[in-house]
Amino acid sequence: MIFKNKDSFFADLLAEQGRPLVIAGPCSAESEQQVMQTAEALKKLPVHLFRAGIWKPRSRPNTFEGIGLQGLAWLGRVKQELGMRVTTEVATGRHVEEALKQGIDVLWIGARTSVNPFAVQEIADALSGVNVPVMVKNPVNPDLALWIGAIERMYQAGITDLAAIHRGFSSYQPSKYRNAPLWQIPIELKARFQNLPVIVDPSHIGGTRELIHPVSQRALDLGYDGVMIETHPNPSQALSDPEQQVTPAALADILNKLQVRKTNYDDAELVNRAEELRLKIDAADHDLIGVLAQRMALVEQIGEYKKLNNVQVLQLERWKEIFKTRADWASEAGINPAFVEELYKLIHVESIRKQTIIMQAGSPEAKPNTKSGQIP
Repeated sequence: MIFKNKDSFFADLLAEQGRPLVIAGPCSAESEQQVMQTAEALKKLPVHLFRAGIWKPRSRPNTFEGIGLQGLAWLGRVKQELGMRVTTEVATGRHVEEALKQGIDVLWIGARTSVNPFAVQEIADALSGVNVPVMVKNPVNPDLALWIGAIERMYQAGITDLAAIHRGFSSYQPSKYRNAPLWQIPIELKARFQNLPVIVDPSHIGGTRELIHPVSQRALDLGYDGVMIETHPNPSQALSDPEQQVTPAALADILNKLQVRKTNYDDAELVNRAEELRLKIDAADHDLIGVLAQRMALVEQIGEYKKLNNVQVLQLERWKEIFKTRADWASEAGINPAFVEELYKLIHVESIRKQTIIMQAGSPEAKPNTKSGQIP
């Protein structure tokens, strides 16, 4: 799918203001005074969109779930009196209708909604014939296809002003992040849809104020187009997510510290040097692939040996030894051991797959599936 790269809301903003686009405002609209106080402070900063949650889908009941319809009128005041563009989250067709009535400039679909194709389709149907800009957050679980699917449903409904928001992914693994960034997923999204603006939500990824700047900087270094940062006049008293909100003054400090890198080299000598290094990287990768091929050939040999001696494929103690020693070797070589651990998990999966095929060769289970033509 090809998205428009000019004459669209986000492209025009980027052309006028440059990177990064800044979206800021409270996690939740709590009172008219709070909304106006925040907006008046943000009006003095390079903020392009004022955000506030009106309906808040929460994990558990009996928590603050948003102020509801009256909050839309407060956003209307921000737009009319301060001249700021405003955005809010919608999760149902009715939310869409009410937001459009109030003249909300940009809508966003949250992570708890984008995970559900039925809910996304309901929103797409409500937007049919209305080309309002829409931002789509990644689903809560790390599923690129679901994220793409939500974006495609908007596009097929006629929404061409689209942007993606990376807010991280839920995980049971211990982490310093509230939601693991899993940068490879948004990077793959950018690779597939190069004209689609991608915005980072460091508030939800980090979950704490201290992580907002480093997460934002990492995103800008990866070529993201903007940041969405939750901002509240008194974060400690916020009715939702107080730990991840910053004051307008703190937001100004974060924005001042952010560095926007050049998108490309602008000097012939630098271009030549970069090309020289890329050729060396290509050569190293070629050698790396060759070594992996040699390793997999050895895996197949040991698979044949296990089959001949009726030994099971998975040797747990051997795997534990590999997992530990390779990480230690990585540390000694100055390579991130966590990276090598993840790499060897993939190598292990492929090794098990190859040896399992060898074990099944010649057995009834190995007969090709007549429907798929593949080994079950």
